[in-house]
Amino acid sequence: MRSTGDSRAAGDPYPLHGSSIRPPARSASAARDAGSESIGYRGPTACAAAGITYRQLDYWARTGLVEPSVRPAYGSGTQRLYSFRDVVVLKIVKRLLDAGVSLQNIRTAVKHLSSRELGDLAHTTLMSDGATVYECSSPDEVVDLLQGGQGVFGIAVGAVWRDVEAVLSQLHAERVDTGETLVGNNPADELARRRNRAG
Repeated sequence: MRSTGDSRAAGDPYPLHGSSIRPPARSASAARDAGSESIGYRGPTACAAAGITYRQLDYWARTGLVEPSVRPAYGSGTQRLYSFRDVVVLKIVKRLLDAGVSLQNIRTAVKHLSSRELGDLAHTTLMSDGATVYECSSPDEVVDLLQGGQGVFGIAVGAVWRDVEAVLSQLHAERVDTGETLVGNNPADELARRRNRAG
């Protein structure tokens, strides 16, 4: 176990490096689409996938907690575009907040997650005792953390990844280069189209 920072004050996150879960099985095209910086998700889509309100999304962007990496808002009329990674981080932030983790520690965790390669996120498990956030590199480190009386709850980032991917596959995305809307594969939309044709 080692810290990502030079020093650690009491209560500061103490991330551990590596992974403790298998990466989600994904097709090459899904991996390319999810990690592509040429695909972005507008605010309402990011909110739906992360399970947050637009007000939270806006506040987190304005305060720099989670900013859209594909396209920030430039004045009125421009739409923020969030990457797949951004949406995964948004969902993790919500889970950490719901668990009572302090905003200061969440900011440190977000900074750490943002510095990781996209593929590494799928292999990451975050543990927390509600005050400190840890990153575990193996099942043994998870056990050590629990035996030490820490790590009251865990977030398997790979599971969050799969949840976000499943929701985003049903919602619309936008190509950054052309502005083209990529229509999601929502079974409810298809059912509505069939009803309209039949009626």
